[in-house]
Amino acid sequence: MTIQEETQSFIKVPQHIAIIMDGNGRWATARGLHRLAGHNAGAENLRTIIQAGVDFGIQYLTFYAFSTENWSRPKGEVEGLMQILTDVIDQEAAELHQQGARLIHIGKLEGLPPTLQEKIRNAVELTKGNGRITIVLALNYGGRDEIVHAVQRMLKDQIDPEKVDQALLSDYMFTAGIPDPDLVIRTSGEQRTSNFLTWQTVYSEWYFPTVYWPDFNKEELAKAIEEFGNRNRRFGGLSEA
Repeated sequence: MTIQEETQSFIKVPQHIAIIMDGNGRWATARGLHRLAGHNAGAENLRTIIQAGVDFGIQYLTFYAFSTENWSRPKGEVEGLMQILTDVIDQEAAELHQQGARLIHIGKLEGLPPTLQEKIRNAVELTKGNGRITIVLALNYGGRDEIVHAVQRMLKDQIDPEKVDQALLSDYMFTAGIPDPDLVIRTSGEQRTSNFLTWQTVYSEWYFPTVYWPDFNKEELAKAIEEFGNRNRRFGGLSEA
């Protein structure tokens, strides 16, 4: 089936979808499994949603993989998550490259395990020339931390305060050059933004399906896109009607 056939029922397709992958632990607990089994299942689901994004003609997919606040979780869970992320990037980088996907990391590499840092750098370098879809991995990322980091860089560059505007500040964000998300999806039914893309999502549409992330499949993504198409985005103005 072609992209045109996949998307012909959609009123409009978002250029950029960002996803808070919530519910892995609860998915596992409901099945009598260790929480890390849920994180493994969630990592496996990345492949499904990336392929669905390609099929639907999405140009940018951002995944909230690990926040600056997640370091406060139990040590064993954090270490397990770091290993899962290392394995996923190691295993999937070549496939992403073959599919024409570009990988970008946002957040702070420092603080992550050295092996994971190396895997991320290698995957970013390998895929940097691709343009079929851009996968943005928010890892060791926090929205407020990003804004602080941007201001610090501007101060170091001795930017004239009179020249500071929204466009310039955007250029100092981790997401410089990436369009703001049209649609943000948070799985599991929780309705919080959780310090995710604080600057970039001021006019994004938000969608909160109750399904846990490991069960969020291509059909669920299609529902989100259909819902997005039925909304009237006014960006603070008034609709023509």
